[in-house]
Amino acid sequence: MSRVVYLIVCGAGPAPHATEFISAAKTEDWDCHVITTPAGRGFVDVQALEEASGNLVISEHRRPGTPRRGRPPADAVVIAPATANTICKLAAGIADTYALDIASECIGLGVQTIVVPFVNAALARRAPYQLAVTTLKDEGVAILEIEPHAPKQGGERLGSFPWKSALTIASTRCR
Repeated sequence: MSRVVYLIVCGAGPAPHATEFISAAKTEDWDCHVITTPAGRGFVDVQALEEASGNLVISEHRRPGTPRRGRPPADAVVIAPATANTICKLAAGIADTYALDIASECIGLGVQTIVVPFVNAALARRAPYQLAVTTLKDEGVAILEIEPHAPKQGGERLGSFPWKSALTIASTRCR
């Protein structure tokens, strides 16, 4: 039986390439379900993600009275690319979007969670971001140690975003 991974995509430069994660996940027999933040949805080709994963891309809560979506429970959650905003909110317990709500709940349930930051150095130097990373690590969340890029220079790092490394960590932790 396939393992289930939720890929939570935030609004950052690597987001349009999320199909790389989905392709790698399918090769490793993961059933990938994509959830985007509201900003992340604007960065991706929803149709391409749905075709690649075979599942609907979800970005918001269902409306009251509508049926549950029937998505299977996650064996792992990968938040990639993770913005400083999402990382700080997640650590603080702010679940003001569907993506943050799902991520927070999964962490609380003990689901293996991997965060792959795509953050510039100015934001990474700030105390709230550093505290958020420490807080999430203390809760058992794996944070890929990626060197922050210089402000306005993230485009130089798009090709080297570690989609497959995130999946490797998920696979290792969910045997």
